[in-house]
Amino acid sequence: MQAQLEISPQTALIDVPRRIIVRGLAPGRRVTLRTRTVRGPQVEWTSEASFLAGADGSVDLGRDAPVDGSYSGVSAMGLVWSQTQTIPDAPHDPFAAEPSAALTTEVRALLDDGTELSGHFVQELAAEGVTRREIRDEGLSATLFTPATPGPHPVVMVLNGSGGGINEPRAALYASRGYAALAVGYFKSPGRSDYISDTQLEYFETALQWIHRELHPKDGFVALSGQSRGGELVLLLGSLFPHLVKAVIGYVPSALVHCAQNACDPAKGREGPAWIFRGQPIPDIWSNNRTASWAPWDEGPEPRRHTAAMLTALQDPDAVERARIRVERIDGPVMLLSATDDGSWPSSLYSKMVKDHLAANHHPYPVEHHDWEGGGHAILFPYVPTTHLFYAHPVSKRLSTSGGTPAVNALANEQSWIAVQAFLARATATQANRPKAQA
Repeated sequence: MQAQLEISPQTALIDVPRRIIVRGLAPGRRVTLRTRTVRGPQVEWTSEASFLAGADGSVDLGRDAPVDGSYSGVSAMGLVWSQTQTIPDAPHDPFAAEPSAALTTEVRALLDDGTELSGHFVQELAAEGVTRREIRDEGLSATLFTPATPGPHPVVMVLNGSGGGINEPRAALYASRGYAALAVGYFKSPGRSDYISDTQLEYFETALQWIHRELHPKDGFVALSGQSRGGELVLLLGSLFPHLVKAVIGYVPSALVHCAQNACDPAKGREGPAWIFRGQPIPDIWSNNRTASWAPWDEGPEPRRHTAAMLTALQDPDAVERARIRVERIDGPVMLLSATDDGSWPSSLYSKMVKDHLAANHHPYPVEHHDWEGGGHAILFPYVPTTHLFYAHPVSKRLSTSGGTPAVNALANEQSWIAVQAFLARATATQANRPKAQA
């Protein structure tokens, strides 16, 4: 039997794992698999792993662990999450030059006699029929992705973290799974400031009102999904606008309001406020804090961990209480996704604080907390590279680590997306059965 490389499905959504198999080999024969994907601004990402054929004369990535290479252990998509940039200092972007564009990965299988087999697969972020529309109404800086199916649809508003911008990839994937998704930029996006400092929360109120008025969400269901500073923000918005929000998903969130930190306007400083509401700064954990210190991060060993500074602020209980997000006001279920080795801030501890406070206040809706042991701050969705653990902050340019390991972060990406889809399915079903006065 002639050696063959099989990849299936060849074209599918990015969250669909692929089956990669080399057949027609002599048992024990060595084969090396190499991948290449062009991501971001024409940056190559590559991986390589070698395998020994099994007794049936095949190598199946869903069954077999490599004998050496970019990753270890059995992982059907290990050749994707273990990819690294060929130019280390190039801009880091695991997606395409166009945020919601498909990604093509080339795969080559090299046999020990010089034979080379080739194939490829395509990861789509937007399913066939999903539409993209830029929204600039009422001062908004946003992109709307609408499912191909007839509406009305439940809606998810997507918020990015301290890197700013508009999180189109996640919104496109939500729309591909049946949710109208509005990705809202609040800084470093068209028409907005380059910094998080003094962000007016009424801006998000406007976005939520626009969603209800223009999109007519199915059963009135609007969920918030945000990561990092966006995870802090969705909990805060859910507490401030419970009549407009029916579920909250916080990726590596905070239980507390934080100051502008690394995404600050240099003229206002990192201890200046991030959020302004009704003309007043929201009290943050750094304000009048008796124990908070930047020294563990500013002067700490490389790679620096922002979490070390955040932990000093938690030693002042009065400041913690002043800055606590009033999550008990949220009118719907809450999902928290965190990791124990988060280098950016203690998302695992923060999520436990949120969960405990909701329990103490007898929150009448489900609260889910998924916490990955040894994982880091960058919980995204499957299947993207997870090797970029050290980075220069997009705004401050300070070098830091997000924590975790590539393998655990890849597992968190995969498992979190499964959990989020199940959470939203339950939340939308519950909302459909709520009395209309509450819906």
